[in-house]
Amino acid sequence: MTAYETLEARFRRLGTLGEVAAMLNWDGATVMPEGAAPARAEQVATLKVMSHEILTAPEMADLLDTAEAERGLDQWRRANLHEMRRAWLHASSVPPDLIDALTKACSVCEMVWRKARPENDFAAVRQHLEIVLRLTREVAAAKAARLGKSPYEALLDQYEPDGSTAVIDRLFDDLAATLPDLIEDALTHQEAVGAPLPIEGRFPVDDQRQVGVELMRRMGFDFEHGRLDVSLHPFCGGTPDDVRITTRYDERNFTRALMGVLHETGHALYERGLPEAWRRQPVGSARGMSVHESQSLLIEMQACRSREFLEFAAPILRRAFGGKGPAWDADNLYRLYTRVERSLIRVDADEVTYPAHVILRYRLERAMVAGDLTLADLPAAWNAGMQELIGIAPSSDRDGCLQDIHWYDGAWGYFPTYTLGAMTAAQLFAAAKRADAAVLPSIAKGDFTPLLAWLRANIHGKGSLLSTTELIRAATGTPLDAGIYEDHLRRRYLGR
Repeated sequence: MTAYETLEARFRRLGTLGEVAAMLNWDGATVMPEGAAPARAEQVATLKVMSHEILTAPEMADLLDTAEAERGLDQWRRANLHEMRRAWLHASSVPPDLIDALTKACSVCEMVWRKARPENDFAAVRQHLEIVLRLTREVAAAKAARLGKSPYEALLDQYEPDGSTAVIDRLFDDLAATLPDLIEDALTHQEAVGAPLPIEGRFPVDDQRQVGVELMRRMGFDFEHGRLDVSLHPFCGGTPDDVRITTRYDERNFTRALMGVLHETGHALYERGLPEAWRRQPVGSARGMSVHESQSLLIEMQACRSREFLEFAAPILRRAFGGKGPAWDADNLYRLYTRVERSLIRVDADEVTYPAHVILRYRLERAMVAGDLTLADLPAAWNAGMQELIGIAPSSDRDGCLQDIHWYDGAWGYFPTYTLGAMTAAQLFAAAKRADAAVLPSIAKGDFTPLLAWLRANIHGKGSLLSTTELIRAATGTPLDAGIYEDHLRRRYLGR
């Protein structure tokens, strides 16, 4: 075999091991008995070690160099080589003992955090977070030297390939400058319109599941290659040919579970639509977390919180739950699903205030990685940032710097992808509507075929062939633009 063919074979094996790990993780989060946890941890760790050994084998550098000098490789294979080298650089740049130390530190820190958060005890977890942060800085420095990036960008690159802090700063600074006034204007407009009528009652889980499944089918979810299950924290996992999504139900409130299902369905449609010819190759994988998040937010926020979709969905919800009266009208459902509120908790935040939560976390983690912010000063910096961006400050660390698992579990550099994804979703949806006038009228009838066809052609089927910037430009005609997202927020929440 040629060097390139040898690499394809190795990465196909890596891809298969990754798929096995994904299914084991899904099982662990859904149906695995509690007593199996130690054995499962050993199984997953073994798969990770095997994958790391394949990726960092001594001959990998020569194989990559030789393959890159081969002639006759098409665009897909060239892109595949680029992604192979990026994966190899990340894996080979950090000494195994440092990875082991960070993995163990994160495990300890997360367990302490799970107790410290409900007890509002940042002091109890701070010393463990200090260790995680110190080791994270060491990993960032090692990767930065090999990748030719800043330490923070080296961490960001794990989730957002070739992500640039200069670009993120420009986008986020533009957005942050408008958010406080936008939030205030949205609240004023909302008050003038009037509060939505509450929807109260008991909503059996079986009925909620039935509605979710019906809407998933409408969107194009393939139940021959996927499932809907229950877990403590909703997620999309599995593989492109066996997509597993989960949600959690509350019999007193069906709205959260339903939008959770629709959100995860967006992720699932992306996974299922990845190029089949490039299964288990890096170029056939999703193009980073901001694009992945854009697909879930495009479905949930752009399409399914629109008036058009809720006009279609209202009769289905009334029929499923026996709803009667004006509270079940589409207009009231729309006001419920677009309610704005200054809130302390990111995962409960509405579409207008959510970006402010993310911008705050991005700024704080950059400062901590750079050594410009100590953990001792984190709670006060958090509270000041919340007051500046959202106009509200937490009275406890439980609702402040303890609320997210990311830093305590070692996920530094992940936060910006949430709002980058929201911006991308708005830009892609606008482009899809321009390209095909049938997109929005079809959604009003519960038909997602035109939208899904556009996404398959412009996003899903591209895999990692293009960079994120190239992908967005090719699909929409322009680079990522915060102004498009801001225009969407003004139209929806200010009626402008």
